[in-house]
Amino acid sequence: MINQTKALKLVHIYLTICDRFKKDLKYTCERFSNNDKPDLTDEEIMTIYLFAIEEEQRFTVKQIHKFAGTLS
Repeated sequence: MINQTKALKLVHIYLTICDRFKKDLKYTCERFSNNDKPDLTDEEIMTIYLFAIEEEQRFTVKQIHKFAGTLS
């Protein structure tokens, strides 16, 4: 689990991404999948990726995936 300071940063990153996604990114970022009910939204995936790189210093996909598993 993460501490409260990091949790607040995670929420801030998520809200920023959601805002940007609604304004700009939904037109340029598109998930190319036939899955119409994904477990995670595009915004959540971007949040986990950016948070793992910035706060947790995890740079490989394997490290990020392992970190994301600890959040649930």
